[in-house]
Amino acid sequence: MEKKNFRPDRILAYFQVEWKTLIWITISGLIYNLGLMAGPWSEGKMVGCLMRILTGAARFSTMLRLALFYVIVIGTVQLARYIKRFYVRRFANDVNRRMKRILYRTLVHKSRLELEKEGAGNVITKAVSDVDDCVEGMRKFTTEIFDTGVALFGYVCMLLYYDWRIALISLIFPPFSYMIAEKMKAVVQRTGAAYKEEAGRLNTETLDRITNAITYRVYGCERERGEHYEACLTEYEQSAVKANIWNAALPPVYRVIAMAGTVMILYLGSRNIVGIGWTSWDVAAFTTFLSCYTKLSDKSSKAAKLFNAVQKAQVSWKRIHPYMERAAETVVEDEIAVREEKISIENCGEPMNADWEGGTEDKTRMKEVGKMEKVITADHLTFAYPGSDPIFRDISFTAMPGQIIGITGPVACGKSTLGRSFLCEYPYEGHLTYGSRELSSYTEQERSRIVGYLGHDPELLGDSVENNVLLGDDDDVWTWLKAVCLDEEVREMEEKEKTVVGNSGVRLSGGQAARLALARTLCHEKPILVLDDPFSALDRRTEKQVFEHVKAYSKDRIVFLISHRLYLFPELDQVIWMDRKMGVCKSHERMMAENLQYAELYRAQVSQKEAKEECSLTGERRRK
Repeated sequence: MEKKNFRPDRILAYFQVEWKTLIWITISGLIYNLGLMAGPWSEGKMVGCLMRILTGAARFSTMLRLALFYVIVIGTVQLARYIKRFYVRRFANDVNRRMKRILYRTLVHKSRLELEKEGAGNVITKAVSDVDDCVEGMRKFTTEIFDTGVALFGYVCMLLYYDWRIALISLIFPPFSYMIAEKMKAVVQRTGAAYKEEAGRLNTETLDRITNAITYRVYGCERERGEHYEACLTEYEQSAVKANIWNAALPPVYRVIAMAGTVMILYLGSRNIVGIGWTSWDVAAFTTFLSCYTKLSDKSSKAAKLFNAVQKAQVSWKRIHPYMERAAETVVEDEIAVREEKISIENCGEPMNADWEGGTEDKTRMKEVGKMEKVITADHLTFAYPGSDPIFRDISFTAMPGQIIGITGPVACGKSTLGRSFLCEYPYEGHLTYGSRELSSYTEQERSRIVGYLGHDPELLGDSVENNVLLGDDDDVWTWLKAVCLDEEVREMEEKEKTVVGNSGVRLSGGQAARLALARTLCHEKPILVLDDPFSALDRRTEKQVFEHVKAYSKDRIVFLISHRLYLFPELDQVIWMDRKMGVCKSHERMMAENLQYAELYRAQVSQKEAKEECSLTGERRRK
């Protein structure tokens, strides 16, 4: 769980929250890099000792002690290196998991319009590839701050100690590799961004080929779509080559530039050995100095490479940053909501419960006030998609908790669009208020706790029946399966509630998929339920049973039932009839008396129903 003050839109916050792991990285990193300082010193001492042994000035036991010390140093360094790498990887894994969890939560709360506008392939690329690249840059930075930063400082100090003049001359070259790395920033970021865009496009095309494979095959479009996919694949490969060529080609250049200082060391260092230079050196000192500079050059080339890795990570961070900003806004909103709730409790005292000592009239009045706070009202509600004419205009109604409102009308009259208006995916005109507050003024997270929506096509997970209904909640799945008359059918399945329904419910019939989605909608209680033709795939008998259960479970909710099957409408509290971009809200009785088109449609459906029931009864009599 993230801390309440954690800001996911700030890179520094991820380092702060992992401070314990970073302490271990710091301790082991310092031991590792200080141990590296002893390596060149030991190598120089062993070379000097070898020269003295050859001249008879030293014994082999001295070399043995130096070699033993060198082995201990190397062992300590490698152990510290293992510990550091372990915790660096742990840090990267924790940050990766945290980022992806935050990104997933943000995606869950994004509207369908935003997701469709961005494209599934691009979203997948951001959710996986961009997070991985961003975390990889953070990992390399954390690693190299010790492996390169601390080590470079130590090597520079050793070089200055042995001969500061030669050190300053030889150290002129490494900064040139840093300058080149900085100059390449624009190229690295531009090619990296292009690569990410092509990766998202390729993912989109891949999903399209998988999703619509049968359609392309049936209508003979496979070859055309295949050629289009190959073109996308070629563009992706070209962008990948351009993005990666700099990362592969530049490190050797950095190293050659950094190693140029060895020419000066060989010349000036040899003068020190023969006694005509700035400092008097022996072979051990020369070997130590040269070894230090060689290791420094290697670290310098890695530092320049690190710049490019960080620049690449910056591209990914810019792409996912809007999601992190949205998550940060949610954190702030939650904190404000918690504070407001505390203030409300402090002002209003303890919540009313069964032991409340108020009178019966007061209790009734409090219940009525609570209901009024949950009323939804439409006042001259008008909706139009951007750049098009209004789908409907000037619809007004008021709905109270416990009411079921039917929405019906001719084909393409805007019934489903009215239902989707409650999701506020597009701006609307007029007013649509819940609890005396405009519905569109709620945050997406707040609105998701208010409105439950079930559309035409049930969106099922490729998971078990149980997980599709409960979505991780701790509840009895059979209660909700029974509510939609699906319990007996699930009990007959091979694995019962653990049966995997397949991608989008492919292993279920249309009626089973619709009822499973309805069970999920009922399970997760929301004050407002919008059900768009939930009974279209059911037979009349099952539809009647499910409808009775919906009424029973919706006594404290407002239910909007969108349907073209009207024989249940006499049991509804209100009916919204939509036609010619207008809508009127009345009771079923008034609608029958005042709306000829509605009355004719209702009578036709009831007559058809009665005729079918009569035929069914006649058939049963004949069989008997």
